[in-house]
Amino acid sequence: MAKSNNKEASETPLMKQYYAIKGKYPDALLLFRVGDFYEMFGEDAIKASKILSITLTKRANGAAAYIELAGFPHHSIDNYLPKLVRAGQRVAICDQLEDPKLTKNIVKRGVTELVTPGVSINDNILQNDSNNFLASVYVRGERCGVAFVDISTGEFLVAQGKEEYVAKLLQGFQPSEVLHERSKSKYFVEHFGSSFYTYSLDEWVYTLDFTQDLLLKHFETTSLKGFGLQDYEEGIIAAGAALHYISETRQEKLKHITNIARIEEELYVWLDRFTVRNLELFGSNNEGATTLFDIINKTVSPMGARLLKRWLALPLKELHPITERLDLVEYFIQHDVEKNALIQNLKQIGDIERLLSKIALGKINPREAVQLRRGLEQIAPIKQLALASNLKPLRKIGDQLNTCHELIERITTQLMEDPPVLVSKGGVVRNGFSEELDELRMLLTSGKDYLIDLQQRELAKTGITSLKIGFNNVFGYYLEVTNSHKDKVPEDWIRKQTLVNAERYITPELKDYESKILGAEEKILALESKIFSELIYSLNDYIVPIQLNSALVARLDCLISFAEVGRINNYCKPTINDSFDLKITKGRHPVIEHKLALGEEYIPNDILLEKEEQQIVMITGPNMSGKSAILRQTALIVLMAQIGSFVPAESAEIGLIDKIFTRVGASDNLSAGESTFMVEMNETASILNNLSNRSLILLDEIGRGTSTYDGISIAWAIAEYIHDHPTQPKTLFATHYHELNEMAESHPRIRNFNVSVKELQNKVIFMRKLIPGGSAHSFGIHVAKMAGMPPKVLKKANEVLKQMEGNAGNENIQRNLKEVSAQKAMQLSIFQLDDPVLSQIKDELIKTDINTLTPVEALMKLNDIKKLVGK
Repeated sequence: MAKSNNKEASETPLMKQYYAIKGKYPDALLLFRVGDFYEMFGEDAIKASKILSITLTKRANGAAAYIELAGFPHHSIDNYLPKLVRAGQRVAICDQLEDPKLTKNIVKRGVTELVTPGVSINDNILQNDSNNFLASVYVRGERCGVAFVDISTGEFLVAQGKEEYVAKLLQGFQPSEVLHERSKSKYFVEHFGSSFYTYSLDEWVYTLDFTQDLLLKHFETTSLKGFGLQDYEEGIIAAGAALHYISETRQEKLKHITNIARIEEELYVWLDRFTVRNLELFGSNNEGATTLFDIINKTVSPMGARLLKRWLALPLKELHPITERLDLVEYFIQHDVEKNALIQNLKQIGDIERLLSKIALGKINPREAVQLRRGLEQIAPIKQLALASNLKPLRKIGDQLNTCHELIERITTQLMEDPPVLVSKGGVVRNGFSEELDELRMLLTSGKDYLIDLQQRELAKTGITSLKIGFNNVFGYYLEVTNSHKDKVPEDWIRKQTLVNAERYITPELKDYESKILGAEEKILALESKIFSELIYSLNDYIVPIQLNSALVARLDCLISFAEVGRINNYCKPTINDSFDLKITKGRHPVIEHKLALGEEYIPNDILLEKEEQQIVMITGPNMSGKSAILRQTALIVLMAQIGSFVPAESAEIGLIDKIFTRVGASDNLSAGESTFMVEMNETASILNNLSNRSLILLDEIGRGTSTYDGISIAWAIAEYIHDHPTQPKTLFATHYHELNEMAESHPRIRNFNVSVKELQNKVIFMRKLIPGGSAHSFGIHVAKMAGMPPKVLKKANEVLKQMEGNAGNENIQRNLKEVSAQKAMQLSIFQLDDPVLSQIKDELIKTDINTLTPVEALMKLNDIKKLVGK
């Protein structure tokens, strides 16, 4: 905030201090502690008053007139801070660093914590079932590095690869905040989207020497080879920048970040960002929609829910770990008693992962420490149940679990069973642990008896029957004597106060007792604080075993969740193998099935895809018949199988899939100036450029965003490209272009199927069943009628349809497509032979080397031809 010298000179000392601190955090909202309140000034006050719905007022600022003011009581910070952070604010918490009673000058203040959307351990900000990842992205040429760190759990992950890979990870991990270089702000939005909360750092942060030194210093190593990062320059730079940012937020105790793990691209199924969005794995554009995560999440611990999201974002593509998960799920389904016992233990374990992080950060309270102990007490019975199993992978989990007996014993012997949240409230340390503490407590509790005894002794000695002992804040404990007994007061009593009807005295014995009592309270609080701090410091030794326990418990929780979901919904155990076949018998959509009305059954469907005879299944059928559902359910069944879950089908044989691509539905990206058709082409181009022999491709209504001729041409070209591609990827191709059924005649691995319907008394009944053969009708007018279209519009539509069916348009298209099939050429013969443009187009095609042409270039060439004919 710029200020003139005159204004600066006239400001109050408090405001001078505020501006000095605010200048260090110009882009953060500063909570400035003044007495019992956190106050905000100027623009911060205006902004906060709107977000928090609190009163905006003004404060006198010396001769500098007034400044806007808003604030709230300091004890309400846990209510207000989350609202500010969720609104996308970076919040600097400025506390008083000394007791105001101990200084005659202005109280020292300083920022003790900088809370951002991606750096927080506040329970009211965090979500139990989600990580709170801070991401850092570094771009260098065609390669990118990305790091994800969650200080609330201690997880630190790093990856590097092409831009599409980093975009996919960002979509799957959904970080709360993303860091990038300041000069790359525009680039980030263009290539990764504008849906993330971002913060830019200076370019010097993103340098190899600086970031590598930070990581080496943090992990106390001389090399990063032990983490597998020796050739991971982009990843190292991204990770080091994230660590630097965290240190800038005043989070300096990070002992719980004990490891940095690579996300191995070759271990997981490729799910591009379009696929993650289209399959609605974690979220949906439709408000209140049910996602796949909602359906398969029956976890009972926060760690389990967070791990399940990770598994869903990173499905496995190696046979052994998948079959191991499936075997464990099968075991839990078959051993109901053991499963239910484990569920009861898991329910009581709580979030030991995040409680551990609070220990490392020095921000755990006494009640949370006891919660950690209670959670760890569940490890022993879980270990016992796992070791009793006859399944080797489960016994292996039991072997690795650490019961942490010493830690449990330490917390049990030192802390009360139900301590307060704050150490300053007292009553934190258990009786019998500290002899000194017990003596001080005895002094306090026996104080009343001591005073009664003192009163009786002095009464017997002096004969003053009206003698009373009292206390006030001015001179502490006193003996009060009525005026009628003043003559009996001993000479060694010291008079302190004269009242109308009485006199007040003190004695050396009473003052000595008073100093003991008043000192005891302060000593008790200081001693309890010291004991608790030493306990928490000692618990840092258990970080690694507790983190391992947390990971193993989360794994068990996920697998038991799969077992529960499979049992409740009648899922089957899929067979995973190394073949290239995909055979699903009576498959169902897990989300749609779940949302059906009571008593309504989902119509299952069979899917067969294999390389020899049925590589591409061309699915036709009317709108609303269920084509898209069949595509999505196929992808979801494969994905569920490869995360180790049972699947919604009668049986499923799945040859390992390494990439799942979907082009299902699209919405205009108007903010980026892209139409539905452009979005569709971008997504399809990404698929065609990344094919593999184990890919599963799901294409829905390709080409619908442009004219009929263009759409058919593009859809045909894409289907043929996939069919003829050396990798022969398995493909489901849903389309409303019935003309594409002609492809089966000339392409040996394309098979036609349709979603059946019945016409009954001029009404359409959707059977939802996939049957062999193509469909020649779209029933679009029937669907319009079901949607409530006015009868006049429907009547006119029928008239136009009959008129169009009467001309030769459709026949011409069919004939041209047959010619294309016969000639293996992709130009439709829709021009007159004497058309003067035809020569120009012919020349263009002759000049084009189709062997080196990429799919995107082919689409652009097609667009050029379109311009030549004036379409």
